[in-house]
Amino acid sequence: MTESSEYIVQPGGALTGTVRVPGDKSMSHRSIIMGSLAVGETRVSGFLEGEDSLRTLQAFRDMGVAIEHQPGAMVRIQGVGLHGLKAPAKALDLGNSGTGMRLLAGVMAGQEFTSSIVGDESLHARPMGRVIKPLQQMGADISGNPEDKPPLVITGKGSAQQLKAINYTTPVASAQIKSCLLFAGLYADGVTEIIEPGITRDHTERMLRGFGVNIDSDNNTVSLKGGQQLQATDIEVPADISSAAFFLVGASIAQGSDILLQHVGINPTRTGIIDILRLMGADITLQQERLVGGEPVADIRVKYAGLKGIDVPRELVPLAIDEFPALFIAACCATGATTVSGAEELRVKETDRIAAMVSGLKQMGAQIEETPDGAVIQGDQQLAGATVESFGDHRIAMSFAMASMVTSHEVRILDCANVNTSFPNFVQTAASAGLGIRVSDEVAL
Repeated sequence: MTESSEYIVQPGGALTGTVRVPGDKSMSHRSIIMGSLAVGETRVSGFLEGEDSLRTLQAFRDMGVAIEHQPGAMVRIQGVGLHGLKAPAKALDLGNSGTGMRLLAGVMAGQEFTSSIVGDESLHARPMGRVIKPLQQMGADISGNPEDKPPLVITGKGSAQQLKAINYTTPVASAQIKSCLLFAGLYADGVTEIIEPGITRDHTERMLRGFGVNIDSDNNTVSLKGGQQLQATDIEVPADISSAAFFLVGASIAQGSDILLQHVGINPTRTGIIDILRLMGADITLQQERLVGGEPVADIRVKYAGLKGIDVPRELVPLAIDEFPALFIAACCATGATTVSGAEELRVKETDRIAAMVSGLKQMGAQIEETPDGAVIQGDQQLAGATVESFGDHRIAMSFAMASMVTSHEVRILDCANVNTSFPNFVQTAASAGLGIRVSDEVAL
């Protein structure tokens, strides 16, 4: 699709059948990073072939790592060890990927060469001070623009750069900050300790252990000793629960729905979407729960159920932060009001997701009030068809696509090209499950 891709989605329908959504984006990024820094060959199956994770793959190729990748096939990474990366000939371009940029900053802070990390216009508007400041405390020479936004420039010291271990309390609960500092901690002298105000996804800790790194974690504190070498391993990436979330919500709100989502990662730091929907009365069951490469996985069956509005527990917010655009849609279909608070992190994603969802839902006739850190959403609403703006945000676009299942007329969603960053073939997958979706004929493909 081109940059101007638009979706047209017909009202009504139900989601049925069996679907497997793409691989987990968080784990795909991390598999490339750790496989590149390990010694030996790492093989990755289930890798997300979306634009974000492919940018991370290309960045390490640009630093001399041999990575074999063919669409649909296993990714093979010939690791070069902690100190084997080479200076890239040009800036490392992470496109739209905030995760890729923040995680990569931690790795680059420990290199002897100077590097620059850039992205697209959207990424250049996102805050990076949250990783710049602690990396500077560790001794890294790193800077962004005057507002601590990209591009990032990390100046090497001409020899193997030894960072200083720090004890750092993050200002917000963010797996990206934690992971960035853990990667930097591999290059630090001493034990790096990170303390968070709440629980965040722990894919980095689990995967580091899989690569043979000793890492300690207790409640909201995690630490590791620098200088540990990663040993190559095999990784199986499960389906991404963030991508499954759109089907969880769509099936919960559309009468007659009954869908099975296969091989979905159910890491307890990522299942806030399931917990919140169940509190709202959703009919969600986990089948064939199992461990795959240290990560819990299950098939998830979702049937239509009458939802009720709730006050979303604040402790669940960090565990579902990427899924709130879809949850806003669910709230519109619930009986009674739903209140979301403590979700100010939504304002610094690919777009301001609170403002974007409130704007689009108001165009569809929803009664929704924006608050500084969330929203109050009135349920029992018949949404109208409308033309809504996704602001180039993949999760906004897919959420409004699922909203069409309860609208009176078709929904046109603008600027959907970035759906490819996390869910290639979303249109085909959703259509096969029963969503009346197509790409506008007026837009070149």
